[in-house]
Amino acid sequence: HPICGSSFAELRSGHAGCIDNPINPICFFCFFFIFVHRVFVNRSVTLENIKCYGFDMDYTLALYKSPDYESMGFELIRDRMVSIGYAHEILRYTYDPSFATRGLVVDTTYGNLLKVDSNGNILVCSHGFHFIKGDHIQTYYPNKFIQRDDTERFYILNTLFNLSETYLYACLVDFFTRCTRYTNLKKGFQHGDLFMSFRSMFQDVRDAMDFIHNNGILKERTIKYLDKYVIKDPNLPLLLSRIREVAKVFLATNSDFNYTEVSHTLLFHLIFPRIPSKESTPWRTFFDLVVVDTRKPLFFAEGTVLRQVDTDTGKLRIGTYTGELHHGTVYSGGSSDIICDLLGVKGKNILYVGDHIFGDILKSKKRQGWKTFLVVPELEKELQLWDEKKSLFEELKCLDLFLAELYKELDSGSESSREIGTIQTRMKVLTYRMDMSYGQMGSLLRSGSRQTLFASQLMRYADLYSSTCINLLRYPFNYLFMAPPVLVSRFLKCSNVERSVYLWIMIKTLTRVGVHFDYKRIIDHQLQLWHNYNCNCNFKNMLSLDN
Repeated sequence: HPICGSSFAELRSGHAGCIDNPINPICFFCFFFIFVHRVFVNRSVTLENIKCYGFDMDYTLALYKSPDYESMGFELIRDRMVSIGYAHEILRYTYDPSFATRGLVVDTTYGNLLKVDSNGNILVCSHGFHFIKGDHIQTYYPNKFIQRDDTERFYILNTLFNLSETYLYACLVDFFTRCTRYTNLKKGFQHGDLFMSFRSMFQDVRDAMDFIHNNGILKERTIKYLDKYVIKDPNLPLLLSRIREVAKVFLATNSDFNYTEVSHTLLFHLIFPRIPSKESTPWRTFFDLVVVDTRKPLFFAEGTVLRQVDTDTGKLRIGTYTGELHHGTVYSGGSSDIICDLLGVKGKNILYVGDHIFGDILKSKKRQGWKTFLVVPELEKELQLWDEKKSLFEELKCLDLFLAELYKELDSGSESSREIGTIQTRMKVLTYRMDMSYGQMGSLLRSGSRQTLFASQLMRYADLYSSTCINLLRYPFNYLFMAPPVLVSRFLKCSNVERSVYLWIMIKTLTRVGVHFDYKRIIDHQLQLWHNYNCNCNFKNMLSLDN
């Protein structure tokens, strides 16, 4: 790189010169490459062992432009709700991308939108566009906790397609709450002798969402304005071509053949404008196998009947397909087991790339043992904001460490207490400032120092994740994605310079918020711990050298 002198390998491994050099700040180019174009690792994956790559289509190979695509989906659902009898006044609502985020939970009993952590503890609660704070949350949830296993009551909005219906549901709750014709009740709204529950309202939204998908309205609008709604990445054919040199490639999508054919024909025509649109579509030549109408997650269980698609007419051929695999053949239905048999590969040698944490990642991991790659398009924005606001998180970490130090020498026999109210208040302020940087519901992955439900699922089920599958181009296909070891705390692993900075920030932060303690005693105690730790490490190093 002309600015910092880092090589391509250094950028990929995260050891760019501008990072290792504490004098020169990291340049924008290296930040953008290392983080935005990086593939992140939860569990080690050796690409050399991967014999087959599978891809979903929507929001994976075909990335949609946000928020334009979600706004279009919102308008279609909103119009459908009016057509089935909802008030025309809701037409005044327009999509606001700053409100909703993936991973929210709908409480169909009380009509609330919840952001929770991995254990079900409530982080954010909204009723329509009104955010419920503090003790008021206990009116609905006495323990500020939900049973996520109660799937009849709680519905998790995990997909990018869910964003439009999430916002519409908030609009409906907001409208009926404000409308003087309706009486607000705890579990719904009363209008004369008619009662409309939050559950029935959410079911109407879900039915409207299914309607625009099954009826083809959403797909027709997408195809008509493909250049407006779909990102054309010239690296997509390059990625698929390079993968096919070392492994097999298949496409497994819930979409039907006609939409898959037309959208991919136009998508590859946008990438290769010199190819006449009436020519035989080249996109299928990039895949060894194309499967449509998969009905995931059923595809990863018993599946459905596998049928061959007549690519000239788009119709299914009668009967179950039992022949051999032919390159570029298109099938409908089937199951993951059948795919493995057709391609001649085992589950552990398949890397499946998708955006749906439940339909693509969780089921393929739990039921088939496939290696998984989760596409998280929001990651680019998350990383950019993280870099801008990381000082807030560092201060939050320092306060957390300082709280631990305050109680370090106390045990069950101690009668003295610590005044921590001011510190807790400061931590709440920092958390709020961080969350508001991402939007009204906060970050997709965190609330302060706590992981969201979406983040915990990502960590548990996705072996790899990135903002786009195109980032695989930055790595050789014999690359070892090594998961970072988590053996000792970050505080013990940090350098002496970092430890000094942590202590300095602790002192400055606590002084600024008006907390006064015996800093010298605490710092001396911590320095002694570090000294003992370093001596112990040096002793272990000497033993290893002698051996």
